[in-house]
Amino acid sequence: MSKHPSEADLALVAGGELTGWRRWSVARHLAECAECRREVAEFSSLREEVRMMAEMPEVPWGRLAAEMRANIRVGLEAGECVPEHAAARHGFSLRAAVACASLVMLLTVGFLIERPVPRAAEDRPAEAVLETNGSGIQVREGSQSMMLLNARARDVQYQAGGSTMGARYVNADTGQVTINNVYVQ
Repeated sequence: MSKHPSEADLALVAGGELTGWRRWSVARHLAECAECRREVAEFSSLREEVRMMAEMPEVPWGRLAAEMRANIRVGLEAGECVPEHAAARHGFSLRAAVACASLVMLLTVGFLIERPVPRAAEDRPAEAVLETNGSGIQVREGSQSMMLLNARARDVQYQAGGSTMGARYVNADTGQVTINNVYVQ
């Protein structure tokens, strides 16, 4: 027995939509294979069921329109029977007014307390100064400076080159070495 055709080919044969060489090949296979003939018959019956389901049932449009008009009329009449509620109050209630006033006061006090104080502009040099002295390395910019110190140091070694400066200290008590490198950009 030859290889079975795909389900798609069998469905196309059931609908009469397979053409050419594939149609001849599948028809030849169907002559020999009862299983594939049964599948084609199932596809044919399924197509017929779908066709029957696709037919639109008879709808009495006139009766539906009359029912819709009657329902709309009943709804409008029911709406007239219900008394209107008192006009909605426009404006704030006392609670809402107190809440808004508290929020405004809180924001005002918070702004007054946390208001940033403007600082006077300082004359700063364009570059930072990096220098060494007997107690460590210092970076100075304007009136501010930062210094790397080691008070118990012995055997201090300094090196400088380009934008890097370093110092190596040996702690007199522990003998541990501390290395500080400062890079300036």
